[in-house]
Amino acid sequence: MPFADQVKDVPILGGLYSELISGHNILAYVAFIAVPVTAWVLFSTRFGLRLRAVGENPKALDTAGMSVTLLRYQALIITAVLVGIGGTYLSIAQSAGFNNNMSAGRGYIALAALIFAKWKPWPALATCLLFGFLDALQFRLQGIQFPIIGEVPVQAIQVLPYILTVVLLAGFIGRAVAPKAAGQPYTKER
Repeated sequence: MPFADQVKDVPILGGLYSELISGHNILAYVAFIAVPVTAWVLFSTRFGLRLRAVGENPKALDTAGMSVTLLRYQALIITAVLVGIGGTYLSIAQSAGFNNNMSAGRGYIALAALIFAKWKPWPALATCLLFGFLDALQFRLQGIQFPIIGEVPVQAIQVLPYILTVVLLAGFIGRAVAPKAAGQPYTKER
């Protein structure tokens, strides 16, 4: 980001700007921009209204004369582009190469974040940031001597994001209702 080196000596704000905000791969910024764009498309456009309707009640959308299949394919294409950006980040920015099992269960954590956020973009961002914080924390805590306990095994620290996933989904989110027609095939009535 511009002026990151010049403002890094400014107390508090300089460190935040030069260390936390600046210095990431462009795909990280694209991901953050995708959240308000997604929220705007889903909740402020005609396409978003139709997309939510195709997930809740495709029969009503079909009755209105719109193609349920076309809308579902459009949603699938948009999803594929977003997942492709995420995969590109994993292979280019995070590990700079392709490895087996490079996602390491992050897809399931993303699904858990979506359920925890009750299918809304902004709470999903907050949940993903929480999981990302725990993922980063596991690298910082490895090999540190804790008072009373001593050194915690690496595997116990690596499991922190997954334990949080289970704990949050097991009892803290209340009832998260998925869109009624999600995953249900739709056949047009004749």
